[in-house]
Amino acid sequence: MQSAVLDWYAEHGRDLAFRRASDPWAILVSEVMAQQTQAARAAEAWTTFMATYPSPAAMAAASPADVIRAWRGLGYNRRALALHRAARQIVDAHDGRVPDSLEALVALPGIGPYTARAVLAIAFDQPVAALDVNIRRVLGRAFELDGVAAPARQATADGFVPTDRAADWMHALMDVGAAFCRPRDPRCDACPLRDPCPAAGLVAAKPARSRPAPRFASTTRWLRGRILDALRDAPGEGWVRFDGAIGEHEHEAVVAALASLAAEGMLALDGDRARLAPA
Repeated sequence: MQSAVLDWYAEHGRDLAFRRASDPWAILVSEVMAQQTQAARAAEAWTTFMATYPSPAAMAAASPADVIRAWRGLGYNRRALALHRAARQIVDAHDGRVPDSLEALVALPGIGPYTARAVLAIAFDQPVAALDVNIRRVLGRAFELDGVAAPARQATADGFVPTDRAADWMHALMDVGAAFCRPRDPRCDACPLRDPCPAAGLVAAKPARSRPAPRFASTTRWLRGRILDALRDAPGEGWVRFDGAIGEHEHEAVVAALASLAAEGMLALDGDRARLAPA
C-alpha cells in the first residue's frame, strides 16, 4: 500500500510551492494557511507572505495590523493573529526556532494536534501521521480504521508512516483523498489503492445535499471580510467610519460585527470608527 501511494504521488502529486520548502517556519506558516483554505489558494498566497515574514523574528517584530494586511484573501483572519502570537512565543521561548516536539508545538497559539503533527512530519521527518479529514478518510477505508478509538487510530496510523518519507506520505495521502477517496462519489476505479483497498467499490455514492447554501454575501463571514478589507485599504492612521449598511447587512449587523472583531483583537473601536489593531 505504501508503494502504491508513493509511486502514484511521485508521478501525479500536486506541485504546490510550499511542498518544496524545508524550513520549519515556512512549513508551519503553510500549514496554518491550509487549515481552512484550499491548498492551491494557500500556496499562491504563501510565497508573497513568506517574502514579507521569512522568519518568526520578522513576524514577531511586526504589528498585528501589518500581519492582518498581509493575510488578505485567505479568510478566517483570526489565524493571522494566532500566527503572530505564535511567532512571538517562538522568539521568546524557543530562541526563534520552531520547536520539534509535539508538546511544544501544540502549546503555540493556534496550533492544534493536526498542525503540530504535520510540522513534525514535513519539517522534521518524524514518523507521525497528521490526520486531517482527507487523510483520516483514506486510512479509515483502505486500512480499515473506521470505528477505531481515536488513540488507537492515531497509534496505528503512526505505524503506517514510512520512516524515511514522512512528508511524502502525508502529502500523498492528502492528494489521494482529494482526488479519489472523496466523501461523495469516490473514484475507486482510478485510485492507486484500488487493488489492496478493502473498501474499493463498496462505498456508495452519496446524493448531493438538497438544501441550498446561503448566498455568501448574506453571511456574517462576508461582512467581516468587507470590514477588514476596508480597514486594510485605509490611508493615513487607518481610521474608517462605519455609519451605514454594508451590502445586504443593515447598520445594526455592521455594529455587531465590529464589536465581535474588536473582542477578538482584530481591530480597535472609537465610536463608529475602527482601525486594525495596532499592537
